[in-house]
Amino acid sequence: MPKERKVYSSFHDIPVREYMYFPKGTIESGRPGRFSSLEIRHLIISMSVLTLVFTLLITRNNLIYGLTEGFKPAIIPKGLLFSFLGIVTAFLFHEMFHKFMAQKNGLWAEYRMYPQGLILALFLGIFTPFIFAAPGAVMFRGGSRTYETGLIALAGPLANIIIATITLPIYLFVLFEESLIGELVGFICLINAFLGAFNLLPFGPLDGTKIIRWNATVWIIMLIAAVIVLTQIFTKFSLVF
Repeated sequence: MPKERKVYSSFHDIPVREYMYFPKGTIESGRPGRFSSLEIRHLIISMSVLTLVFTLLITRNNLIYGLTEGFKPAIIPKGLLFSFLGIVTAFLFHEMFHKFMAQKNGLWAEYRMYPQGLILALFLGIFTPFIFAAPGAVMFRGGSRTYETGLIALAGPLANIIIATITLPIYLFVLFEESLIGELVGFICLINAFLGAFNLLPFGPLDGTKIIRWNATVWIIMLIAAVIVLTQIFTKFSLVF
């Protein structure tokens, strides 16, 4: 009898029965680079909700124009642009790096949304000036070993840090705040640096916990890099906006 496969989460360890769906054939067809129609739907729903929530956050708190000007409906289109590209580069890339690393190690892996987390994020986005999002996670099956779990956990924050590291010098030395593109690049850098650093925290189900179990030295290097980039972009972004 084959050993029962264990299910892991890349971001949180909410009980699997609450949001895991395995339609017939999806696990067997989990080849590298493969996406099921269910996974695509879950990604689209999650990205749509997150884009809306971040748009509300940006237009209410004026993260682009500063915190003292009040709500401006006129910047909603700009907020949508910033939010969508921020979600694509931060959330989608983060989850896909988890997925592809798991598939590279011979595991079945698909993203599953967490409906309760999305509803909570939407509620906070509409009724409060704050946001907390637990939209879902890449789930993988196949009995991964410790180092494989560590590599899969590492892949998500690594994607964010790479994007933040590339966009930081472009923002600081090429574009700065002189144009819409400059503001957008700065925002993408900020959200990626924050998400990467947050997921590296060694608490509970965050990626940092899994990375430490595998290799504490790698975790320290990653955390230092994330904090350096986050400090640089947050300081400059705050001074400008």
